[in-house]
Amino acid sequence: MIEQLLAHRTIRKYKNTLVAEETVNRILEAGCRASTTGNMQLYSIVITKSEEGKKALASCHFNQPMVVNAPLVLTFCADFNRFNKWCNLSKAEPDYDNFLSFMTAAIDALLVAQNITIAAESEGLGVCYLGTTTYLAAKIIDILNLPKGVVPVTTLTIGWPDENPAQVDRLPLDAIIHQETYTDYTDDQILTAYREKESRPDSMQFVAENNKETLAQVFTDIRYKRSDNVAFSNMLLGVLKEQGFMNQ
Repeated sequence: MIEQLLAHRTIRKYKNTLVAEETVNRILEAGCRASTTGNMQLYSIVITKSEEGKKALASCHFNQPMVVNAPLVLTFCADFNRFNKWCNLSKAEPDYDNFLSFMTAAIDALLVAQNITIAAESEGLGVCYLGTTTYLAAKIIDILNLPKGVVPVTTLTIGWPDENPAQVDRLPLDAIIHQETYTDYTDDQILTAYREKESRPDSMQFVAENNKETLAQVFTDIRYKRSDNVAFSNMLLGVLKEQGFMNQ
């Protein structure tokens, strides 16, 4: 298991081969054994296989080709709808129309998504995590017909790999791990932590093709700039209100 986790790669190209239903169900069963707040399982997973459905979802993920090419697209949703209905049918009054409840359900959904990633890779499948899910959440809600109390929080494309890409870099452990309490970083520690990332040929190419001076500028000025962050933040806050999580 440790070796499998250390070998993780993002797979964006897939063979034109379906994943057997038995394999899918085994992955889902393993995924749903993930830890969950209070054993409430505050998540739902919408599986999209049809070409029409995948094309519709692709428009919500900046038309990244793997959304259409993967045999499976799994949208993980924070879901209080099911739990609220159970409470109402069981003489209990649910009061989960608040931001904390959304966070609780979102964490549950992300935990099960990671479990499914590990389970899929253990079967030899490839996985790509889409961090774009919350950007156009309102559109995904319409496409997947999500009721109030349900918000999409992440997406995985899954299929048989048709590539063997190099692993992406990670920061060294000593840049991430803190013992007992958080120890803030000195300037030298920050520069040391990011030196290897900045010196990679792909990073330097990234800087050059975007006409920037540093890799950090690519992130702040191009990839995740303030105007986009503010716009998508406001859109997501609107989704949370519409879906019933901002009433208190």
